[in-house]
Amino acid sequence: MKKIFSLLIVLVSAITFAQKPIFTSAKIKSATIYSNSAELNHTASATIPSGTSEIVIKNVADYVNENTIQIGAPASVTVLSVQFTRNFISEYEIDESNPMIKKVRDSIVLLQKEMGKIANEKTSYSKTIDLLDKNQNVAGQDTGLSVAELMKLVDYYSTKRNQLSNLVNALYEKETQLNEKLAKLNAKLELNTQKEEKTSQGKLVLQVMTDVASSINLDINYITANASWSPFYDLRAENVNAPINLMYKAKVIQNTGIDWKKVKLTLSSGNPNQNNAAPILQAWFLRYGYPQVYNNSNVALNSIQGRVTGLELKKDKAYADDESSISNYTTINENQLNVTFDIDIPYDILSNGKAHSVALKDLKLPATYKYYAVPKAEKEAFLLAEISDYSKFNLLPGEANIIFEGMYVGKTMINPNQTSDTLNLSMGRDKKIAIKREKIADKSGTKFLSGYKEQTFTYDITVKNNKKEAIEMLLKDQYPISTDKEITIEFLENGKAKVNTETGILTWDVKLNAGETKKFRISYKVKYPKDKFIDNL
Repeated sequence: MKKIFSLLIVLVSAITFAQKPIFTSAKIKSATIYSNSAELNHTASATIPSGTSEIVIKNVADYVNENTIQIGAPASVTVLSVQFTRNFISEYEIDESNPMIKKVRDSIVLLQKEMGKIANEKTSYSKTIDLLDKNQNVAGQDTGLSVAELMKLVDYYSTKRNQLSNLVNALYEKETQLNEKLAKLNAKLELNTQKEEKTSQGKLVLQVMTDVASSINLDINYITANASWSPFYDLRAENVNAPINLMYKAKVIQNTGIDWKKVKLTLSSGNPNQNNAAPILQAWFLRYGYPQVYNNSNVALNSIQGRVTGLELKKDKAYADDESSISNYTTINENQLNVTFDIDIPYDILSNGKAHSVALKDLKLPATYKYYAVPKAEKEAFLLAEISDYSKFNLLPGEANIIFEGMYVGKTMINPNQTSDTLNLSMGRDKKIAIKREKIADKSGTKFLSGYKEQTFTYDITVKNNKKEAIEMLLKDQYPISTDKEITIEFLENGKAKVNTETGILTWDVKLNAGETKKFRISYKVKYPKDKFIDNL
C-alpha cells in the first residue's frame, strides 16, 4: 500500500510539472548602482494553482549574478528553486506587441502585397511586348496577306505596343511611389520600436509550491554587472570673493537589456564585486635582480589642469532654480564603508550604453583663493580655491567643469582622498601673472676634480603681477635628492624658501601688489664620479 501511495505522489508531481509554465513580466522599481554593477529590484505578479507550479519571469537583465538572486514571496508560497536563463524557449509565450507597432507592421504587409501585384503586372506586360517584338517580322515574310490586311496588322501592332509600354511606365511610377511609402513606414516602425520599452532575453524560472490557489506578488532582487556610475562636478564662481557653487552630478551608464522607466535610483560608492578578503603578510625574502631605470624628467611636480580662455556661458535663471531644487530630492547617507545617494525623483535610464546625467546635490563651498605656480613644470599660474573641512561634503574622486566669472575655463580633477586638511580645487590658469624660470649661465657650470665631476646649477625665478589687484601666491620649486652615497648634493642658495629636506621641495608664500615683480634665486651643486652619467639631472 505504501508503494502505491508513493507512486501516486510521483505521478501527481510529474503531472504538475508537466503543466504549462506561468509567464509573467517583471517591472523594475528601483536600482542601486555601484561603480561597476547594479542591484536591481523588480516586482512581478502571477496567478498560481494549488500544488507545484513553474513561473517564468520575463524581462530581467540579460546577465545576472545567480548567487545574488533573492525572491520575496508570500508566507503561503514556498520557492523551491530559482534558475536564470537566456535560452528559455516555449510555445506558451504570448506576443505582447505594441498596438501602434502592429498597425504599422500591418500597413507594411498590405503595401508589400500591392507591390507584389504590380511586379506581376509588369512581368505580364513585358512578356506580351516581347511576344509582339518577336513576331513583328511577319510583315517581311511571304504570308499571302493583302496590302490592306498587312497595313491593318501593322496598325494593330503599333497601337498595342504603345498601350503596353504606357502601362509598364505607369506601373514603374506607381512602384516608385509605393517604395517611398514603404520607406516612410519602415522609418516610423523604427521610431516606434525605439520608443517602445526594451525587453530583455533574461528570464528567471521559479519552481513554487502552495496549498491554496491564489494571485501572488513577488519581489525580485539581483546584481548585474552591466551598469555603472561615476561622479562629476560643475564648479561655478563669480569672483575670488565669492563661494564656489558646486553641482554634484553622476554619469549613469547601463546596458542591462531592459530600459529603466520611472525608476528610483540609489548611487553607492561601494563595490560589491571587489575582493573583501583581508590581506595576510608572508615572509619577505630578498633576492638579486636587475635594476629598473626610471626617467622622471617629464613628470610634473603637481598635475593641475585648466584653461582661462573659453566660451561665455549665459545661465538661464529657470535652469539655476531647477539645479538648486535638486538638493531637496537627494539624501546623502554616510555608512560605515560607503556613501549612498538616495534620489526621490524617478529617472528614465535607457539600456543603450550611453552616459545619462543625473543631478545629485547643489552645494555652496566657502573658499579661500590663492594662486599657485610651479615654473619648473608649468610657466603659468593657477588659481586655487582652498576648501576647509571638505570631508563633510562627501565628495568622491571625479572630473569637474570649471566656470569662472561666467566663462567656461576647462576641466580639472577633484580628489578628496588625501590626508591634507584642505582641498585645493584648480580654477584654471591666469595669464595676467607672468612667470619666468631661467638658468644663470655665469653661475652655472661643470668642473672636474680628480675622479669626480662637479656641476653647479643656478636659476632665477621671476614673478610679475599684471593684475589690477594684489594677489597671494604659493610658489614651488625643487632641488635633487641623492639616493647614492657616491652622489653628493650641496644646497648653495634657497632664495629664502621653506625647504623640505626629505623631498627637496622649496616653497614660497608670495604677496604681490598690483604691477609688482619679485625675483628668487636658487642654486645647488651636484658631485659624482666622472665616469658615471646621471640622465635626469
